[in-house]
This record gives sequence, C-alpha cells and structure tokens, in this order.
Amino acid sequence: MPDKMKINDQVTVGPQPSEAEIDQLNQEGVQTVVNFRTAGEDEQPLSPQAEGEKVKSAGMNYLHIPISMESMGPELVDRFRSEFQDLPKPVFAHCKSGKRAGAMVMMHMAVEEGMSGDQTLQKAKEMGFECDKEELISFVKNYVDSHSQSA
Repeated sequence: MPDKMKINDQVTVGPQPSEAEIDQLNQEGVQTVVNFRTAGEDEQPLSPQAEGEKVKSAGMNYLHIPISMESMGPELVDRFRSEFQDLPKPVFAHCKSGKRAGAMVMMHMAVEEGMSGDQTLQKAKEMGFECDKEELISFVKNYVDSHSQSA
C-alpha cells in the first residue's frame, strides 16, 4: 500500500485496503482497522460489513465510523476520539483516499496535544497531508480550536 502514512507508533493512515492488503496489515502487526467510509461509496472493493468480516477473520479488531463530507460533525470526531483510546494499537485508519481518516486522526492528536487549529493544519501540511476541500480545512480548524481550549 504505497500511500499509507505512519503518523506515530500508534496509528497509520491510508487509503482503502484490498483483501490482500488487510492480510498484509495483520502481518505488519496492526491490531485494529478503522474504516471511515460510508456504505455504497464509489470504488469500494469491500463493503464496510465485508471488510469487517475480513479484518476479524485476519485476527484484528474492526471499527466502522461512516463519515461523509455531509455527515462530518463534532459528534463523530468525539466518538472516534473516545473509541480510539480503548482500541488495541497499532491502528490502521482509512477512508477512500486517506483524507478523512487523516483529518480525524489529526484532530484527535491536536486536541490531545493542546494544539490550535492553525497549528494542526500546519503540522498536517508538514506531514504531507494534502487537503483540497475548503469545508474540511475549516471543519478541522474549528473543531480543534473549540476543543483544545478546554484541554
């Protein structure tokens, strides 16, 4: 899987894995796969349900939090952040391209580290995350700014 990006020892982000790549993730020591894709998205080799079955049969844990640009809201980020704490690590988080997964992971890390929204976007850019969706950039900034102050 050429486009995956290791964020830290706990989490790697990337695009949708194939069945063979799911087996490869297991061989690499991944303990949990998190899928942010919604059922019925374009270019989806495995439905979320089929992926969950494949991941579990490969001996890993599976978490599905369906997110689209239309449904992305603070409650979904809060749910991911809450569940992430208890997931066996390391985690492989994905969506179609890795952008939504990257945004979710970056928001979690930023709030945990007390970063501002602008710092989060700058760090994401330095790490190689490219986001061409203005609404996603705005959402990340606003979420982190509204949650980091209380940290």
